[in-house]
Amino acid sequence: MKVLGIETSCDETGIAIYDNKQGLLAEALYSQIELHADYGGVVPELASRDHVRRIIPLIDQVMKQAGCQPNDIDGIAYTSGPGLMGALMVGAAVGRSLAWTWKCPSVGVHHMEGHLLAPMLEENTPDFPFLALLVSGGHTLLVDVTGIGQYNIIGESLDDAVGEAFDKTAKMLGLGYPGGPIISELALSGHSGLYQFPRPMVNRPGLDMSFSGLKTFVLNTWAKSDKTEQTKANIAYAFQEAVVDTLAIKCQRALKETGHQRLVIAGGVSANTRLRARLNELAQKQSLEVFYPKHQFCTDNGAMIAYAGLQRLNAGEKDAEGFSTRPRWPLGELEIPGI
Repeated sequence: MKVLGIETSCDETGIAIYDNKQGLLAEALYSQIELHADYGGVVPELASRDHVRRIIPLIDQVMKQAGCQPNDIDGIAYTSGPGLMGALMVGAAVGRSLAWTWKCPSVGVHHMEGHLLAPMLEENTPDFPFLALLVSGGHTLLVDVTGIGQYNIIGESLDDAVGEAFDKTAKMLGLGYPGGPIISELALSGHSGLYQFPRPMVNRPGLDMSFSGLKTFVLNTWAKSDKTEQTKANIAYAFQEAVVDTLAIKCQRALKETGHQRLVIAGGVSANTRLRARLNELAQKQSLEVFYPKHQFCTDNGAMIAYAGLQRLNAGEKDAEGFSTRPRWPLGELEIPGI
């Protein structure tokens, strides 16, 4: 079964074809980072218009790379939420139109389910059940995963997502966009022990998180500093360490509560080198298995949507007449396929 995946939830146009026997046949991604960089964040209208320009050429490119004709495609999966309304509508409209034209079923996919299942694209895949840490620009979730569609959210950020906190911290320090990779790179030249940032909510019970206070701490620290480039690096180091420690502590607590021995980390922030190193240390100490997607599949991409869509199409799920998108769509409301 070959599934064409379409991802247009935010600022990346991702297209891929996944086959249940041969794996990933082809994929392509266009990032809008340069388009939004001058604004310090994603401009929804610009994002939607750029998806319109890019989506059909990318589909043609991927079809050619995979050596596929329309009648070779057995199903189409597109991101139907959560995300920017206009951006989601582009992918949904194109996906549904192609499905009608090519006479194949289509299915709307939850964006975060795509991220959660992205490690399944690797050779070494996790078995169910496992604990998932989903960390992206819009979400920070701890999820008890027992099967496809069986997602119990046991912890989440009460305010800013981790990726959002990275972006805003970078902006306060006069750095570029997106903030995650820039902060991570800058932190490499930072010195330890100069600043002690708080680890929010780690000294109280529960698995929820908060990162807005860290932004305030950055703002106050920067305002009182000498504002040199080295100081920027030192603050970047202290901020990143605080985030990574907080996530590691919450993961350790969640693993103990669930009893799981497998940990999956996915989403854009899962590409952070320091976070991976810290969680690898945790896994080694506690004899856990830890799984990540390749860096190219950490950010939004069509491959994860194609894979997630294939699972749901295989279970008999498909769109009815018409289509809808859900800019706000809690992962906990996602239904188990086939039920």
